[in-house]
Amino acid sequence: MTPEGKVKKELVSGLNKLSEVPYIFFPATGGYGRSGVPDIVGCIRGRFFAIEVKITGKCPTALQARQLELIRSAEGLAFVCAGVEDIPRILNALEGACAEVYLED
Repeated sequence: MTPEGKVKKELVSGLNKLSEVPYIFFPATGGYGRSGVPDIVGCIRGRFFAIEVKITGKCPTALQARQLELIRSAEGLAFVCAGVEDIPRILNALEGACAEVYLED
């Protein structure tokens, strides 16, 4: 498994613990897909999120950064995970954002 694949696997494991029924998928960008789409896209408790996974020391490309910006502009949650050390920060942010949605209902 690639280092990036390992981070994705740990992220999905954490996402599954945040919600009983998270909607998670890994978009394919070849052919008919949209270039720059984040590696993990999903919805937890009514909140759309996207995560671009990088290995430690790497940054998103300009196209990937633009997609994350567009998601944030649409009030979605968008993160860059730069390694396993970022997983707790992202999961905590998602959990807090999802709790806000429930409080508004």
